[in-house]
Amino acid sequence: MKYVVTGLLALSLFGCSLSVPQPPVAKQTKNLFDNDSDGVINQRDHCPKTPIDAVVDNNGCPTYVDSSEENKIHVLFANDSSVIPESYMQNISDMSAFLSKYPKTHIELKGYASPVGNAAYNVALSERRASAIRQALINDGVTPSRIKTVGFGDTDPVKALDVEESNTLSRRVVAQVIGSQGNVVKEWTVYTVREN
Repeated sequence: MKYVVTGLLALSLFGCSLSVPQPPVAKQTKNLFDNDSDGVINQRDHCPKTPIDAVVDNNGCPTYVDSSEENKIHVLFANDSSVIPESYMQNISDMSAFLSKYPKTHIELKGYASPVGNAAYNVALSERRASAIRQALINDGVTPSRIKTVGFGDTDPVKALDVEESNTLSRRVVAQVIGSQGNVVKEWTVYTVREN
C-alpha cells in the first residue's frame, strides 16, 4: 500500500506540466498623464489647470480659503460746503487702493447734511458732497461705473451732546466696502518660507 501511494504521488508529480502560462498583457485604456503635476491623472482631474503648489482634493481641484476685509470712508465737511478738507484725502486714497485690490467691488457714497436751512437745499448739498468724494476716487483711478452716490439731506442727523456738535458730525459722506477673494491653499515644502 505504501508503494501504491508513493507511485501515485510520483505519477501525479510527473504528470503535471512544469511550464507556467504567461500572464495576460494589460492594455492601458485610460490617459495616465498628469499635465498640471498635481498628483491626479488627467482622466480623473476635474480642475486641469491647478496652480503648481496648491493643495488638491481627489478630483484635482485646489482648496480655497475665503478671505475678506473691509474699508470705510468717513469725511466731515464745513457748513454749507462740498469742498473736501485736506485732512481726509488720505482716507480717500486708502479707499482707492482698496478698490484697486478688489476690482469686483462697488461703492455707494452716502451724503448727508446738518438739519439747518431748507430741506430741499440740504438734499442737493448732500449730493454735491457725495459727488465730490466720487470725483476724488475717480481722480485716483477708480472706474466711474463702480461708484454710486446718494444724497440723504438732513434726514439722519448724528446724535451728540449738543446741537452744534450734532450739526458738525451730520455734515458727512460715509461708505463701507467689503472686499473678498478666494486664495488657494498652498502645500508645505522644504522650500516654504513663513510669511510674517
